[in-house]
Amino acid sequence: MNHQPLSNVPSPCVGVCRMNGATGWCEGCLRTIDEIALWSQLIDRDKLAVWKALPLRRLELSPPDA
Repeated sequence: MNHQPLSNVPSPCVGVCRMNGATGWCEGCLRTIDEIALWSQLIDRDKLAVWKALPLRRLELSPPDA
């Protein structure tokens, strides 16, 4: 049997699951469809890399200060 250890890195999913056609990111968690689909298979290091990208993606979506 192939058992993977449980991850200590939680999913960023917030239950708002709609893909933005312009960005390719989920409107709730800002992950790509590939990041969402592969989440359970990623090792913690890769999950943390996704988490690290999310604030930068959120900044890209924020309107510039007027």
